[in-house]
Amino acid sequence: MPTDVMPALDKSRTDSRVARLPVSIDLSRQPTTRPSNNSRFRGQRVHFIGIGGCGMSGLARILLDAGAVVTGSEPKPNPQTYALIQLGAKISRNQMGELLDGKVDLVVRTAAVRDDNCEYLASRRLNLRSIKYAQLLGEVMSERLGVAVAGTHGKSTTTAMISHALLSCGADPSFVVGGIVPQLGGGSRSGSGAAFIAEACEFDRSFHHLHPRVAIITNIEKEHLDCYKNIDEIIEAFGLFARIVPPDGLIISNGQDEHVKRALAGISTPIELVGDPDGWEVWPAGMHDGCHVGHVRFKGRPICTLRLSVPGLHNLFNATMAIAACRACGLEPGHAADAIGTFTGVDRRMSEVGRFNGAIIVDDYGHHPTEIRATLRALRERYQPKRLLCVFQPHQHSRTRLLLDDFAASFGDADETIMPDIYFVRDSESERQRISSTDLVDRIVRCGNRARHISKFADIVALLKDQARPGDLIVTMGAGNVWEIGRELAANDQ
Repeated sequence: MPTDVMPALDKSRTDSRVARLPVSIDLSRQPTTRPSNNSRFRGQRVHFIGIGGCGMSGLARILLDAGAVVTGSEPKPNPQTYALIQLGAKISRNQMGELLDGKVDLVVRTAAVRDDNCEYLASRRLNLRSIKYAQLLGEVMSERLGVAVAGTHGKSTTTAMISHALLSCGADPSFVVGGIVPQLGGGSRSGSGAAFIAEACEFDRSFHHLHPRVAIITNIEKEHLDCYKNIDEIIEAFGLFARIVPPDGLIISNGQDEHVKRALAGISTPIELVGDPDGWEVWPAGMHDGCHVGHVRFKGRPICTLRLSVPGLHNLFNATMAIAACRACGLEPGHAADAIGTFTGVDRRMSEVGRFNGAIIVDDYGHHPTEIRATLRALRERYQPKRLLCVFQPHQHSRTRLLLDDFAASFGDADETIMPDIYFVRDSESERQRISSTDLVDRIVRCGNRARHISKFADIVALLKDQARPGDLIVTMGAGNVWEIGRELAANDQ
C-alpha cells in the first residue's frame, strides 16, 4: 500500500477527474434474482445440528425463504433461533434426534459437531444424507451470484463491508458473515437480489466446497496448523480454491502478498490485484475522527475517496477489496465507497463495550499475531491512550506453540499484557500439556515488553478495577470467552 499522499480529490460523484468503470464480469450471464420457486431446496426437509450459529442460522433462513421445511437443534437458544422459530422452523434444545425421521432429506452439521454426537449418530441409523455446513454453503451459493471472501485475516470485515454496501445501495443481497454485524441486523440475511456474499474459511479446507463467481483472497499466512503441515500446504489449498472460480468469473487478490502470488500462479481466471499499480491502489490521505481517509485508483486512474468509520490502516485495504467486489456485482465504485464509509464494524472487531473509572473498554476477536499487531496499532491511532492494557487470551494450545515467537513479538503497542490460561479447543490433551500461558508471557518479557499471567478471570477483573484510571484503554482480545472480562468490568462502572 503506498504511503505517499495524493492531492485531495473532490468526493462528488460528478467530478470529471473520477473515472467511471464498467462492471468487471458479464452480469448478463449471471442470475438476476435469487432462486425461490426453482430452488433445489424447495419442498425439501432439512435438519441442522447446531442451528444457532451465525452461518448455520443464516443458511437455515435462506432455505426457509426458498421453500424448504427446516428443523434443527440448539442447546443454547439465542436471538437467531428465536427468529427462525418465528419463520416456521422447529428447533429442539436437545441433540438427541427427536426431530429426525426417515423423511428428512438432508442433515447439516457444523465442523464442531463430532462423529460421536448423538443426533448425528441418529441420522446415520436412519440412513439420512448428511453433509457439513461448508458443503451446504456451496450448494446454496451455486444458485446465486456467489462472492466468497477468503484469507487468513480480514474475512469477516471485508464480507460485512461488501454486504453493507450492496444493501445500502439497494441490491438486496443475501449474506453470511462469521460474526454479528449490528448495522446488518445480525450476521446473515436472505435477500431478494442475486448476490450471495459469504466467508470462505480455509480451516478443514472448507472453502473447497464453495461455488463463487467472484473470489477474494485478502492474504495468506501460517494458520490452522492443526490441519495443515506448513505454509506450502496452505498456499496449495488457496490455489485449489482459486481454481474453483470459472473462467468468466473474477478473482480479487492481494497484489503485495507473495504467498497469494504463489497460490494464483497459472490461474486463467481474470485477476484484479489490490495494492498494485496495474490494479487497485489506495493512497492514505490523512485521518478523520481517528479513522483513515484514502484515495482509490484503478490502473492509475482516480476512482473514489474512502472516509472510513472503522480504525486501522489495514481497513483501507479491506475496503478497497470490498469496492472491487461491489463493482464486480454491478455497483458503481463511488457509490460503494460512500456506503462503506458509513460502515461501523463487526461485533468483537475493535468494538467499544463501555467504560470503567474513566478507562475505555474495547473488545476484539484477534487471535493471530498479525491481527494482534494491526489491532493494537489501530487502537493507539484512534484513542491515543495514556496507557494501553491488553488482556489477551491465547486460543488453542497448538496455535500458541507453533506461532510462539510471532505471538511474543506482537504486543509492542501494549503498555502491559495480562494473560489468562490458554482457551482449550480442538487440541488433544497431550498438546495441552506441551505449552501454557506462562511460556508466552516469558517470551513477551524477553522481547522487552511487560506481561503477566493471571489464571482466573475474576482475578483479572479485580486487578483492572484497582488499576484502571481516566486516559487508559483496556482491550480484551482473543477468540475464546475473554470478552466476559470487559463486559463484567463495564457492568461495574459507577
